[in-house]
Amino acid sequence: MQWNRLVAAAVLIVAGTGVALAAGTVPEPDGYRTEAYRAPTPTTLKGAKVITTDEAVELWKSKDAVFVDVLPHDPKPAELPAGTIWKEKIREDIPGSIWLPNIGYGVINKETEAYFRKGLKSRLGDDVNKKVIFYCMENCWMSWNAAKRAVEWGYTSVIWFPLGTDGWTAAKQATQRNEPY
Repeated sequence: MQWNRLVAAAVLIVAGTGVALAAGTVPEPDGYRTEAYRAPTPTTLKGAKVITTDEAVELWKSKDAVFVDVLPHDPKPAELPAGTIWKEKIREDIPGSIWLPNIGYGVINKETEAYFRKGLKSRLGDDVNKKVIFYCMENCWMSWNAAKRAVEWGYTSVIWFPLGTDGWTAAKQATQRNEPY
């Protein structure tokens, strides 16, 4: 009798753990994420390859892919009074990356879309088959949205690096200061 209770308790613990793990996963939405961009992300992106930090480092070393940072950027407001001190935020990036800020919002206007396409063309030319890696920071939907958009535009070798610069710097990889494209 005691043995049956122990087995039943073990089954409940294991089953409960599975439910907790399943509840912690984030499903891929049908569309784009349009709010709470700094939140847990899915582990998949339909039409794209998802990579680890080690894989990102190997691709960077091989120079076989274009790295695209999508971290948002707030430019100096035009309406600041004369003499106001504005301290630009410094962005440390994966070396050689192009920084295309603000392209990862769930909804982008025509100007932002044109900027996104122009930035990709500046690094990829007309080659929609070249490997292109989108990243931001860990738990950042901006990179997921940007990669999804590139897939929808017909790019065939889209790669999403969900850990972004957080994973890169945790792996003690070099960074370089970057400016928006």
